[in-house]
Amino acid sequence: MKMLRLTSLVVAYLIMALPFSESFAQNDPHDHSSTKTGSIVIKGEQVEYNVTLGKQPVYGEDGETIAGLFYTFYERTNGAPNVERPLVFSFNGGPGSASVWMHIGYTGPKRLNIDSEGNPVQPYGVRDNEHSILDVADIVFINPVNTAFSRAVTDVEEGQFFGVNEDIDYLAKWLEMFTSRHGRWTSPKFLIGESYGTNRVSGLAGRLQNSHWMYLNGVVLVSPTPLGVPREGAVRAAIYLPYYAATAWYHGQLESSLQSKDLDDLLPEVEAWTLDTFLPAIARGGSLQEDERRQIAEQAARYSGLSTQAFLQHNLQVPTSFFWKDLLRDESLTVGRLDSRYRGIDRQDAGISYDHDPALTSWNHAFAPAINHYLRDVLGYETELQYNVFGSVSPWNREGDRTGEQLRSAMARNPYLHLLVQSGYYDGGTDYFNAKYTMWNMDPSGDLQSRMQFKGYRSGHMMYLRDEDLATSNEDIRVFIHLAVEAGKNSARY
Repeated sequence: MKMLRLTSLVVAYLIMALPFSESFAQNDPHDHSSTKTGSIVIKGEQVEYNVTLGKQPVYGEDGETIAGLFYTFYERTNGAPNVERPLVFSFNGGPGSASVWMHIGYTGPKRLNIDSEGNPVQPYGVRDNEHSILDVADIVFINPVNTAFSRAVTDVEEGQFFGVNEDIDYLAKWLEMFTSRHGRWTSPKFLIGESYGTNRVSGLAGRLQNSHWMYLNGVVLVSPTPLGVPREGAVRAAIYLPYYAATAWYHGQLESSLQSKDLDDLLPEVEAWTLDTFLPAIARGGSLQEDERRQIAEQAARYSGLSTQAFLQHNLQVPTSFFWKDLLRDESLTVGRLDSRYRGIDRQDAGISYDHDPALTSWNHAFAPAINHYLRDVLGYETELQYNVFGSVSPWNREGDRTGEQLRSAMARNPYLHLLVQSGYYDGGTDYFNAKYTMWNMDPSGDLQSRMQFKGYRSGHMMYLRDEDLATSNEDIRVFIHLAVEAGKNSARY
């Protein structure tokens, strides 16, 4: 009996001492993975890679498994050793959105079948992405709880995952464990997030650095949210005008003197007028004299493609919902929120807001079947779970959103940390001028501006769906990674 007990203890000790391996975890529904190989030509260079997909657990305070996060990890296998290559952690947003968008739309080695402007085409599926950043960095696409195939353990309270700071807390722990499991502590590290994912990665930059001692080289914000930077009253009302101008220009709704200008010449003019004239006028509210009010309304109408009367009736503060409905009302069309190049049809032309976002419904045509085909049929992931393109994460606790400040603080404490912001000019959900405002005001001293870059593109929320911008935006990330890694070779001091 004693011998049996001793043997059991020895076996238990040996198992605990074993390093993580795929085979050891295969029977755990929240801890398993499998790997396949692939190759792709990027910028004329053959890139060989492993793609590992599966789940890694989220552990609770007592070390128990409380969830399993589904991920897809691409590692280049030819070239420099993996510990020397940059590692990019990629998140989408929502909250409640899977990583599908940037996975098969942007930086990964496969992209979905769409036309050159991002519209769906059939048959659905994927093809090689010759613009992927896999030639310069390994990428892991991560899905928070209730997105894709990620799920909480049965009987675990899901609310503990759903909130600005709750989200950052458990994902930081998950990222630390992933880095340890894959031996990537010495790799240059980057976070990239889209839309609400920008809140996520901005908060993670601070949390990883302060609580997990993981210092980053760069953060990429794709179509960023306000990140907790205040903008109420006149600022909130005025700041959309440059986006209105870009959208009206795209649809040919401006007068000839403005329509004939290139967008790169038009937008700086509208931005300057917005900050120097439009914003102060709105701030004056009812004290603004009638003749001056009309002059302001006329100029705002001239830049936006709307009527002077629309601005007067809205006290100069035309909401985005009205703009999407009204810009092409005479043509019985609406314009999209997330990408205002897209046009939609409503039940009736009357009203103050559209029936649906024609951009989002168009994207769902292509992404949902493509990601299911790719993961299940091409990569062979076997599960009967539904792939949640959008999962239920309600109610989401938005209190205490200081993610912009968390990113600023991390940059102030880490001279290696650089920031790249990417925005589409036709994005009405997280518009480009609000993104600029966030950059300016999360760093009020201006001391960090030399490590911040802004890049704009002639597309919408997912600028990468347009062929021309897919090439340009990936190259911008590629250059950003190179510059940040090179900067990291110098001493970390001011």
